[in-house]
Amino acid sequence: MKLTSFLSRGLFRPSAQLGGSLLAAAMLVTTPFAASAEDGSPAKKSRPAGGVEFEIPQSPEMMLLPIGYIRETLDHPRPASRLDIDPKDIGIAGAIMGVEENNRGGRFTGHLYKLAVETASSPEKALAALEKLHESGHNYIIVDASAPTLLKLSDWAKDKDVLLFNVRATDVSLRQEDCRANIMHIVPDRFMLTDALAQYLVAMGWKDWLVVHGSMPADLAYLEAVKRAAGRTGANIVDTREYEDVSGGRRDDVGVIPQGKQDGDGKAVVTSPVYDVIVVADESQVFGPLLPYRGGGEPRIIAGTTGLTATTWSVGHEKWGATQANNNFQKDFGRLTLPVDHQAWIAARTIGEAVTRKPENDFDTVSAFVHGPDLQLAPFKGIK
Repeated sequence: MKLTSFLSRGLFRPSAQLGGSLLAAAMLVTTPFAASAEDGSPAKKSRPAGGVEFEIPQSPEMMLLPIGYIRETLDHPRPASRLDIDPKDIGIAGAIMGVEENNRGGRFTGHLYKLAVETASSPEKALAALEKLHESGHNYIIVDASAPTLLKLSDWAKDKDVLLFNVRATDVSLRQEDCRANIMHIVPDRFMLTDALAQYLVAMGWKDWLVVHGSMPADLAYLEAVKRAAGRTGANIVDTREYEDVSGGRRDDVGVIPQGKQDGDGKAVVTSPVYDVIVVADESQVFGPLLPYRGGGEPRIIAGTTGLTATTWSVGHEKWGATQANNNFQKDFGRLTLPVDHQAWIAARTIGEAVTRKPENDFDTVSAFVHGPDLQLAPFKGIK
């Protein structure tokens, strides 16, 4: 394609197809050329006096690269308040932002990314959604689901050209006895999260912990991770108390710290152990969000799944371009960025970065690159 350019007042209009050097030299306007003369000879080109011709390559032919997203929507306990209810587009919004960023570079490399979202209310429906996505050509699937559902999807996808990206399940077993080669874990597991929290607490000198945990399986799993982290870092758990969520109970009682151990007469022990921090294990946010205000214990720092938390993303993060990332997300989606949003964004951007480095989009090549040591991504955290 040839474009005729000339400098003229009033014709300075930027062109998205030109590099900075061409744009600095001249702005372009297109002039039609006849395909051929009536006698079959090549048509003469019409060029304004003093014009300069530039040869620029045509836009590359676009290769469609679909990305799937499976979100499992199971019933969960009612959180302490509506402030803790997940938005309807949680995770999906982050994936959309990642796909949009992929396309900004993809228009130059010839890749067009599209996101297909499927929701499922059971593991069986999630599996049906995966089959549907695979049949329609989706090789890369972002999964926002529980560990059992994720493993069911992984087992079905074995020996198929499918790579799953886990953005939700924090179960430690997924990186241990249930490890799968076709699952890339974006979200950290509970051991990683509690190790990070414990290291910070001990570094600050808060070594004596009162642990309050819920009764859900996820809460008990987080409790075990807290105990492990305390043992690894030299912290001391002075007491462990279980918060029992009574269905239909008064909402005013939510978040009150349970009493300590009792003596033989069933009376609460008068003396309470001294502690520096209250560590909460309440992944469903049933009581934890209100514990700092209704706890009734000593005025201490709250940490764990409430208060001071170890997480992959915070709206208070401001370094390395994070402020701009948070502002852009809020502008596009009208809310703050949540950790699952950031994890889904990383998954989408990982796919885009791998395909950019391996533009032929051969699945085995791209998958090997994602698994290998050469993948680099800048997730606004200062380390690629």
